[in-house]
Amino acid sequence: MSQKIVIDPVTRIEGHGKVTVNLDDDGNVVDARLHVVEFRGFEKFIQGHPFWEAPVLMQRICGICFVSHHLCGAKVLDDMIGVGGEAGTGLTRTAEKIRRLGHYAQMLQSHVTAYFYLVVPEMMFGMDAAPEQRNLVGLIEADPALMRRVIMLRKWGQEVIKTVFGRRMHGISSVPGGVDKNLSRAECDRLLNGEEGLPSIEEVLDYARDGLRLFEEFHEKSRSAVDGFANVPALNMSLVDVDGNVDYYHGVLRIVDENKRIVREFDYHDYLDHFSEAVEEWSYMKFPFLKALGREHGSVRVGPLARMNVTNSLSTPLAQEALERFHAYTGGVPNNMTLHTNWARTIEVLHAAELIEELLRDPDLQNDDLIAAPAPGAWVGEGVGVVEAPRGTLLHHYRAGADGDITFANLIVATTQNNEVLNRTVRAVAQDYLVGHGDITEAMMNAIEVGIRAFDPCLSCATHALGQMPLIVTIRDPAGNVIEERVRS
Repeated sequence: MSQKIVIDPVTRIEGHGKVTVNLDDDGNVVDARLHVVEFRGFEKFIQGHPFWEAPVLMQRICGICFVSHHLCGAKVLDDMIGVGGEAGTGLTRTAEKIRRLGHYAQMLQSHVTAYFYLVVPEMMFGMDAAPEQRNLVGLIEADPALMRRVIMLRKWGQEVIKTVFGRRMHGISSVPGGVDKNLSRAECDRLLNGEEGLPSIEEVLDYARDGLRLFEEFHEKSRSAVDGFANVPALNMSLVDVDGNVDYYHGVLRIVDENKRIVREFDYHDYLDHFSEAVEEWSYMKFPFLKALGREHGSVRVGPLARMNVTNSLSTPLAQEALERFHAYTGGVPNNMTLHTNWARTIEVLHAAELIEELLRDPDLQNDDLIAAPAPGAWVGEGVGVVEAPRGTLLHHYRAGADGDITFANLIVATTQNNEVLNRTVRAVAQDYLVGHGDITEAMMNAIEVGIRAFDPCLSCATHALGQMPLIVTIRDPAGNVIEERVRS
């Protein structure tokens, strides 16, 4: 008897989505899809607004990724006034370092949230644990000391964001050509030395190691299950610097294949020459792919796993040591094991903490050269910005008329880039967990969600929705009649 299994909504992700799995009469997976059921409107919302409002307005897309959208929009504005460029950011050293500081702080606090709050419950309790246990409350009950450290680590990251942008969420700092304030020595020392209720940088680095230790312990106990879970090959894409190392704020886009051969490397301003976007009637989210390779072979993976696959090294000692172990595990070739995304994520938490420390000790943050003034007549009215958001490569592209009002906007967010790979992951997990196992259990369906959560998809970045969505699993016979339905409100 054929079945259609619906998981609606997928839980412990940002935004709303559902999964459908179609099984044939023999119980084999015919198809499995991740549906994004929200509608994106920000590309239209911004039209008609003055160009300088974009970094402030576009960051409202999300309460998690707001710094990435703020900075990506700011980079577009730099282009539009003639300050940006492929050779460098065009900013003063102080302005670029302040932007980078805020960017790394978001990388840290976002990864900590995704990893500990959304991913670790299955690592600690198992995919088949009771739903009322595998959540944040369950983690606190199981290891309160660890979770206190996690909360303090995330708080510290948010304090860095507040120091740079003025608020923990949706702050304001970047302006066309730079930033509107520097950081005092006292502000930097407070974050380095800590205070009552705020850890010092030494404690932050220690707390950051917790995530890496936790994954390595989990991996050691469950190696075959972790490695064998949704091993999905894909091209990997990331911003890189001149040495081929990941640069979260600026660089060129590099795409590598399964042997780490460079498939494409190009100035991100030329993305329209390289990428096209497919659409499907069953999802509001597009499917980007390299034009030259087509959708099947030209879709890319972005995010922590992709960045660690692309980069040759990392610039800080603790993260570099961790990266060497990561690369050695696959003999230096790209890692396609979905759950190893969580390994990569913990390396980036450590890397972000070390990068933040370097910047907080940098006297350039106290300088007053905050804005690079454009040359007379430099206005071009169009720009493209790319940053490596926590979830992967984020692109903003705007055009404005002579009056400065935006006439066009296009966003390709990390989760959109991962759309094809996400759907392949859903199919792979469905094939492994739903075929030949008899009755479909909650734990089997949760396995599909585990595969999705590894990407930490932020559907809110690509879409916008209203309303509440319960979990509804419906099983129908070949004629379409409902034979069983379960609802979790």
